Amino acid sequence: MQIRNFSIIAHIDHGKSTLADRLMQATKAVSAREARAQLLDDMDIERERGITIKASAVTVMHQHHKGDKTDKLEEDGKAVPEGHDDGETFMLNFIDTPGHVDFNYEVSRALKACEGAILVVDATQGVQAQTVVNAYLAINENLEIIPVINKIDLPSARCEEVAMEIEQVLGFKAEDCILVSAKTGAGIPELLAAICEKIPAPRKAVIKQTRALIFDAQYDDYRGVVVYCRMMDGELKTGDKIRMMGTGRNFQITEMGKRKPKPTRLTSIGTGEAGFFCAAIRSLGDVRVGDTVTLEIDPATEPLAGYKPPVQMVFCDFYPATSDAKGSDFERLRIAIEKLSLNDSSFTFIPVHSEALGFGFRCGFLGLLHMEIIQERLEREFQIEVVQTAPTVTYRVKMRDNTFFDVHNPAELPAGGTYEEILEPICKIEIIVPNEHFGAVMKLCSDRRGVFKAQSLVGETRQMISLEIPLAEIIYDFYDKLKALTSGYGTMDYEVIDFRSNDLVKLDILINGEPVEALSFLCHRSSAEFRGRLLLRKLQKQIDRHQFEIPLQVAIGGKIIARETIKAFRKDVTSKCYGGDVSRKRKLLEKQKEGKKKMKAVGRVDIPQEAFMAVLDQGED
Repeated sequence: MQIRNFSIIAHIDHGKSTLADRLMQATKAVSAREARAQLLDDMDIERERGITIKASAVTVMHQHHKGDKTDKLEEDGKAVPEGHDDGETFMLNFIDTPGHVDFNYEVSRALKACEGAILVVDATQGVQAQTVVNAYLAINENLEIIPVINKIDLPSARCEEVAMEIEQVLGFKAEDCILVSAKTGAGIPELLAAICEKIPAPRKAVIKQTRALIFDAQYDDYRGVVVYCRMMDGELKTGDKIRMMGTGRNFQITEMGKRKPKPTRLTSIGTGEAGFFCAAIRSLGDVRVGDTVTLEIDPATEPLAGYKPPVQMVFCDFYPATSDAKGSDFERLRIAIEKLSLNDSSFTFIPVHSEALGFGFRCGFLGLLHMEIIQERLEREFQIEVVQTAPTVTYRVKMRDNTFFDVHNPAELPAGGTYEEILEPICKIEIIVPNEHFGAVMKLCSDRRGVFKAQSLVGETRQMISLEIPLAEIIYDFYDKLKALTSGYGTMDYEVIDFRSNDLVKLDILINGEPVEALSFLCHRSSAEFRGRLLLRKLQKQIDRHQFEIPLQVAIGGKIIARETIKAFRKDVTSKCYGGDVSRKRKLLEKQKEGKKKMKAVGRVDIPQEAFMAVLDQGED
């Protein structure tokens, strides 16, 4: 039996999951009654948003006939070659991957477990930013790539133009592109034939010992950790005693199987195949994605090359929305985050404490959508309400003794004068925009301290712009503004390339003279006053009035650069004075003023949770 391992890769919303649905129906892995849209997207949040968050590995069986490619020969009036009914069974292991830039790590892991990739391009939208990135990821892994133009059934499909774009931008021959409609099923037989004939078979085992690469894992309340692996050498059987080479822990396999797409039990998985196993693994720390599984009796000496660890670029703090004296909410949040980190190994977390919000976790994410999805999964899957602080990026501080250390939070920045300079992460960003929106996008980039690097044509109507922009300038609302300026047609992709020194300052927010660390942030000196005043105006609306006047201030070091005031509640103490000398009224007002002054000295300001969220919204009111 022949084995083919491949991934489906594309830009977001180009039809990967729908194509996966059609492949499963064409190979009779699911019946017409079982079929539904986005069959592999298990989470409600994936189905609601129409995006794939987790890569899904599926095994299907396909009977490939040598005459599958001869449909066009029949149309041309030529005879179908003899012997086309001699079918050969192929085992197709494929992985449906996410398309958004924030989930690039899922794509890179999936490609490590494959020999080929199907690169899907929308016939109406053409080559997009993430299409280019995913294509290069597959090329770097030396995979066989099959370019596919999807959505050919739409009236606005531009099949020939898009094929030329693929040839021009990515270098694949235009005539090699397979035209399909994942919605109607047109072109699916030709695609299956190409998969069987073009994608190479898995390599033979190079050592006699067993080795399997863990490419995913998830936690099950009843079975413990379910480990998804790709067999590289040897085979695994139910009952085998295994060793995790990274952690050194030993387990015994209790259950094995594959998703077809429903989980199906098997007794063994051989070289070149992909599947899952359970081994009563209860501790989440015992499984690491990218680790190598081998047999305890005859272990391999060298582990497989794992994955390059992802670089978290956006950091924010998660705190339980309610807290009790026993700390049970914090404990529930800890367990939930641990389970999620196994299911999504691309985010990190460490415990932190804030005077304003209590105990919580500082979490690192690959991007803003990644952060939003994790928060929503915590609330949906674990019923935990969380409060999140403003996202920040990682800065690098150069000390006077020429040593460097990373700062994930402005509170960690050493006192002024003890360090030499602050370095910020710089992104290489590639934006594909229609020609008519080029000027507006360039202005947006220059406003965000972008430096123009290159420009190239993508077809006749679009251009690709390469720039270098500080990461801090794009993590807030850059993508939303890009979409708004280009009527939704602009796409972008970014990667962090360097840390560079700049004139950065830490803005401290003082409420009633007391600095609130959870509200402080780093920014460029040129925009410090504007950003500070904007935040103070938002805080002025969020913090309730008290019995005393509350000054809100922004400071850089010891210098106050902006101030707003929340007026006190005041009783009309002169209302009982019907006439008389003005000195009597003045005396009563002075007495009230003294009382307010004393109250301000001893009073405590209650800061609502919404005030901490005000830092998130950097746009104008």
